[in-house]
Amino acid sequence: MGIWVLICLVSIFASARNVEAETNPFLILCGTNSSVNVHRRKWVGDLASDSNLTLSSPGISASTATFNGDSTYGALFKTARLFTEAANYTFKMDPGNYYLRLHFCPFSFENHNVNESQFDVMANSLKLVSAFRVPVELSFNNSYIQGLGSNSSASCLMKEYFLGVDSGQLVVKFIPTGGSFAFVNAIEVLPVISQLFVDTVSKVGGNGATSDLNLGQRGIETMYRLNVGGSEIEPNQDQDLWRMWEPDTSYMFASDAGSSVNNQSNITYSSMNDSSVAPLLVYETARAMINTQVLEKRFNMSWKFIVDPNFDYLVRLHFCELMFDKANQRIFRIYINNRTAAENFDVIVLAKGMNKAYHKDYFDVVSPQIDTLWIQLGPETVAGAAGTDALLNGLEIFKLSRNGNLAHVSETTGSGGNDVSAKTVRNHILWIGIAAGIVSISILAALCTLFFCLRKKNACPTKENSPGWRPLSLRGTIGNSTTDARGSKFSGGHLNLNGSIATVRGGKRFTIAEIRAATKNFDESLVIGEGGFGKVYKGEIDDGTLAAIKRAHPQSQQGLKEFETEIEMLSKLRHRHLVSMIGFCEENNEMILVYEYMANGTVRNHLFGSDLAPLTWRQRLEICIGSARGIHYLHTGAERGVIHRDVKTTNILLDENFVAKMADFGLSKTGPALDHTHVSTAVKGSFGYLDPEYFRRQQLTEKSDVYSFGVVLFEVVCARPVINPSLPKDQINLAEWALKWQRQRSLEAIMDQRLEGKYCPDSLKKFGEIAEKCLADEGKNRPTMGEVLWHLEYVLQLQEAWLRSNAGEESSSLVAENVEEADTEVSQNLPVSQDDENCIEVRTEDDGKPLTRRTSGLGGTVGCDEFSLLVNPQGR
Repeated sequence: MGIWVLICLVSIFASARNVEAETNPFLILCGTNSSVNVHRRKWVGDLASDSNLTLSSPGISASTATFNGDSTYGALFKTARLFTEAANYTFKMDPGNYYLRLHFCPFSFENHNVNESQFDVMANSLKLVSAFRVPVELSFNNSYIQGLGSNSSASCLMKEYFLGVDSGQLVVKFIPTGGSFAFVNAIEVLPVISQLFVDTVSKVGGNGATSDLNLGQRGIETMYRLNVGGSEIEPNQDQDLWRMWEPDTSYMFASDAGSSVNNQSNITYSSMNDSSVAPLLVYETARAMINTQVLEKRFNMSWKFIVDPNFDYLVRLHFCELMFDKANQRIFRIYINNRTAAENFDVIVLAKGMNKAYHKDYFDVVSPQIDTLWIQLGPETVAGAAGTDALLNGLEIFKLSRNGNLAHVSETTGSGGNDVSAKTVRNHILWIGIAAGIVSISILAALCTLFFCLRKKNACPTKENSPGWRPLSLRGTIGNSTTDARGSKFSGGHLNLNGSIATVRGGKRFTIAEIRAATKNFDESLVIGEGGFGKVYKGEIDDGTLAAIKRAHPQSQQGLKEFETEIEMLSKLRHRHLVSMIGFCEENNEMILVYEYMANGTVRNHLFGSDLAPLTWRQRLEICIGSARGIHYLHTGAERGVIHRDVKTTNILLDENFVAKMADFGLSKTGPALDHTHVSTAVKGSFGYLDPEYFRRQQLTEKSDVYSFGVVLFEVVCARPVINPSLPKDQINLAEWALKWQRQRSLEAIMDQRLEGKYCPDSLKKFGEIAEKCLADEGKNRPTMGEVLWHLEYVLQLQEAWLRSNAGEESSSLVAENVEEADTEVSQNLPVSQDDENCIEVRTEDDGKPLTRRTSGLGGTVGCDEFSLLVNPQGR
């Protein structure tokens, strides 16, 4: 009997300890001996007698009288503990799982510059951060930011970790590095009684396979925690674990891809084990694809996150079906970093009903070369669901430790510490080996060269006519190679009396003397452009003809491949709206191209950033039409076509008559073969113009140029940079900002004010529709360049008719005549539909009678009803 009594007492005592641990977490306010209450939770000073911790070194107590953030949480950030040498916080606790939260809010310390603070943090044997600099972390916003309420600026951050404690204590150690100091404002250690994580998790791209992550022995860092489709959830609203849930809007790739839905009816957990996974508030709101104001059904809701490369990640998705009550009504796919994580995903089936909270975990590995993690949900195309929809209520991303390490140090900032990592040592050894190998190979090559030169003295090139780079003409890229009197190869031409070589296809081969004379020995005052390849000079050749002379830098290999590509492309492409290559020079280790001179420079210079006179609306339309003709020729003029891959306003040049010509073909790629739909290649292009589908899939198509051209169209009408970080967040990216206004049919609100009253409203309306269609998220939903070209010509006809009407002319017959001319001009490129319903109506000014033409629409054959959908898109 006594034994049973003893067992019962032990059980009661153990239960009491668990209850005490659950209800009394460590809430430590650093740098003080006083206490504060925040949301009914008492935070105790780290020097207070009842703090229940041991501090190995008192360090320096720092305080500030003011805090600029939310007043409720500001009490935690008015004091801090500063350490100039390593120091430990030791917490006595029972073995188990815990949340450790470190709170940082930099302010001016006496005689200490917070911008120079740099330190490591350890939790028992787990390294949490290395060379950690709070101001840098805040500026890059690469970690999980505690919002501190809607009124707070992102001036403070919280690092949250989930870890297991096997011994009877948790030691949090702060270690200054690089002769600097460490600091912390508050520390939170919260016991986790329920099981938040399971070891067996579905593997992304594993076709149903699972991975045993052994999470009980690994540290976990919370990177992101989002309340998808809803507002911010503050810690006091998640009272089990006091977690912060951010809104998802700022992480969405296209905010219009999913609309917010909510349902506050009786939501319950699908399993009692899920009760602490997330509060029910997370499941009361969601983001869904249904009822979004977009034109196409086949697209994904996408979220983009910056993560630390070369780590394992656990992605937790939260679901609750708020609208449908039967299976097969909403089925979708889940993609993580462009790989399929789940197919035929039906929340009703998995959660066992409507209004049932459910979550699913996925495991993925981020490679050393990638610092982004994409989460995408899209319709299941083969499942036969009643609606092509997807739904998501919440999202969490956790970083998993590797070999006891959660720390990541950017290669651009370095560690700044005193220790040299094993990786650094390996890199030094590697580079020493590479250098030794290069020296050995160079010596061997020199000996071989000397041997052959002695045997064939006449064949050994002299310094004067050394071939240098000369990569293309020696490969016969420009015409057929021939040998001149000096033994140098050139491309299919004849030797002129002055020693220059005129080629049949590649243009004239200039001597270096001619190039120096044309550029006044490369006078810096003649530089009109510069890039990674080198400089572009304005020069005079032959009888005074002006030319643009591009000189690649002989001491740098940067841009050499692009330089070769440009020669190859221009040697076989000829069109009025492509910049022409006059010739080249390849003497004295030089690689120089000579182009026709474009007197009016780039289109961008005429839109903003200069004192040039503004372009008229008609000029802008003609420039867009000219550049569209050039791109259309690239796509259709060769057997497999050519994809420009860098369409932007700085690559559209204007001659003395403002005729637009496409330039800079260094990134161009030959199009896919007939039995392929795309070219698989690394992503290259210019930020702001880059096709998101190409970026996600690394699959290049002609529609990638169409997307970039759509950005150009918006840039032309708005006359502002495509990326402007100085603007408010929603205006930084021109494509996103302009699309928002275009979808509201209010593009005139953001157009160049210098055009006010000088444009035809109907022409602007059609222009905006074309640009919007070019920026469709999926390439298959974008028009071809031929279709874009015709519609731009149609826009120009509207503008010209409007100008004539304002001048008092009769415009009816002119509109008809001009439209018929446009028909004739593009009929070879655009098949005309014979369906009487597929029409666009153009109403004349005098009698109101419709002038009808049949046309292939944007992205396919478009009937009158469908065309009206472009004007006023409703539903899907």
